[in-house]
Amino acid sequence: MALGVQEREEFLAGRHVASLAVERGDGRAPLTVPLWYWYEPGGEVRVITGADSVKARFISAAGRFSLLVQQTAPTYLYVSVDGPVVATTPTTVGDMVTEASRYLDAEGVDDYVSGSGVTESDSAGLVTLAMRPEHWLSADLGWG
Repeated sequence: MALGVQEREEFLAGRHVASLAVERGDGRAPLTVPLWYWYEPGGEVRVITGADSVKARFISAAGRFSLLVQQTAPTYLYVSVDGPVVATTPTTVGDMVTEASRYLDAEGVDDYVSGSGVTESDSAGLVTLAMRPEHWLSADLGWG
C-alpha cells in the first residue's frame, strides 16, 4: 500500500543510506550509487559530492536525479523521489556537519568534517546539491 504524504516525508527524513540514480545520457542504464543525504519534510533533498565527480557531471547534464531509501527488515518500506536540481553550491562546514550528524556520533562528525578538507573558506572541491521532490513513489508492503 502506498504511504500517505506525511508518512513518506517522515520516512524520507529518517536516517537511511540512499541509492541515487541519474541518467548517463549515453544509452546505458542510469548511474546508481549509495550515499548519505538529508531532508526535512516539505523541503529539498540535499546531497554532497565532488564537484568534478562522474555523478556531479551526469547530474549537471540531466538537471535532475532520483533517490531511493528503503527499510528491508519487516515491514518492508520504501520511498523513491525524483526532481530537478534547484541549487548547486560549494559545500560548507555546516553542510558537512548536518549530513554527518545524521549518521555519526559527535566524535565521528568532528573526524569526518576535519578529514573532508572543507573549511570556512574552502569547499575542498565539494558541492551540495539541492533537489526539489517532484514525483514520489512509496509502499509499505506489510509483511512481517
